[in-house]
Parts: sequence; C-alpha cells; structure tokens
Amino acid sequence: MAIITLTSDWGETDYYVASVKGRLLSLMPDIRIVDISHHIALYDASHAAFVVKYAYPSFPEGTIHLIGVNSIAGIDSPHTVIKHEGHYFIGADNGILSLVCEGKPDEIAEIEIPSETKYFTFPSRDVFPRVAAVILSGKSIKDLGTPKKELRTLMPFEPIVTDNRITGKIIHLDHYGNAITNITEKLFRSFVKGKPFEISLKSYPEGITEVSGSYDDVMEGEKLALFGSTGLLQIALNRGAGKELLGLRYDNSVMVTRKD
Repeated sequence: MAIITLTSDWGETDYYVASVKGRLLSLMPDIRIVDISHHIALYDASHAAFVVKYAYPSFPEGTIHLIGVNSIAGIDSPHTVIKHEGHYFIGADNGILSLVCEGKPDEIAEIEIPSETKYFTFPSRDVFPRVAAVILSGKSIKDLGTPKKELRTLMPFEPIVTDNRITGKIIHLDHYGNAITNITEKLFRSFVKGKPFEISLKSYPEGITEVSGSYDDVMEGEKLALFGSTGLLQIALNRGAGKELLGLRYDNSVMVTRKD
C-alpha cells in the first residue's frame, strides 16, 4: 500500500487537513495517509525541514511526502517535486527541500500541473494530490514538469570550531521542552578527544561536564546533556521543561569548551 505523508502549519481546527486528505483519497482510494505534523510554527521553513528530515528515513522507500508550509508558488519558489534516497517530496522550492536533503537530490522537476480550481491559495489540495497520483501511476518525475539541476538553497548555521571551543546553537525545541542543538555526536567526540569539557548556555550559568546516556541518568528535575535519536546534542531536564526552567530559546548559543 502506497504511503503519503503530510506536514504543515495548518493546525487542526480548520478544514485544511481534512480537505487535503479527502482529495488524496478521491484520487487514490487505496493509499495510507500519515500525518507527520500539522503544528509546524507558522511559515517556519527551518522547523518544517527539521521535522521532515528526521521523520522521513523511518518510512519505506517510495513514500511520498507533501509539505504544506509556505507552499504557495512564487517566481523564486515554484512548485517542485524531488526524488531523494528513494523518497518523493512535493512542495514549493522555498528552501525547505534543500534543508531536508542535505545534498543534491537524485531528480528535481518544476511542477507544471495546473491548479484544479481558479484559486491559487491552497496548492496542497489543488495541485499536490494530482502530482502524487502521477508518481503512483508509475511515471517519472520528468513527466511532471521541467527538470531542474538545483534547488533554492537555505544555508543551515554550522557550528564554529576554535582551538578549545565549539560554538553551536539551539535549532529545535521539542514538545517536552528539550533543546536540540546543531552539534553532532561525531563533531563532539572528535573535538573533546576524551578530555574534560564543559557545556555552557548563555541563559544558564552552571555548565554541564558530562554526557548522559539517558534522561534517567540524573535525578528528576536535574539538567543534563545527551545525544538523542537525531545524533545531535540535546540539553534537557529529566522530567522537566528545560525550555522554561533553563530559559532555553531557539537560536541561543551552546558552547562546548575543552579543558586542555
């Protein structure tokens, strides 16, 4: 059974989600629809890309992912379909797709399927389902429009590494209030090299001097650092909201200082 996922900033109090699902099922009655999230921060490309990037690898190859964030087409952000690592992604070329892929997709095409209605404000219902139907019919991406060589690129902030410090930042705050940074475990381990270190936050004066294996490695309510399922460094409180109690905010700096 074919799988189509939905990611959007529509929330769940309006008709938007239901109408997209209805259109998908009208065209492809046998598909399975999976909601990744409809609570992306409004118009937030970075949030959308983060959620899709770490969700899609868990789905089987051949899955089609519809991204309904900033999805209205513009001169610089045409509707686009890509194939990447066996998955298909449909959305506007507004930078989200480049952040999801982290590299050049296998195939890219600018979609030339017109809207099913005279309105142009809801392409996730009026354009994207028809694109998905064409893909599931067995046709290739080049049958959907003009092939492209590159996506519009949004450059993610990379950690800055000096002689004894990594300076990264918080790139996501999850539902539990945990702060996920852009510092990978690979970078952290290669930089620390087994030496003492301190992880410090601009919003909180007391540093963290060890990396835990799980949240329960510390007492309830205590702060900790660990590497989660994303492979990225997290700052959290065990059974507490680090976002509130530690003053963690999106884009805040996180520093790892090696004690040479």
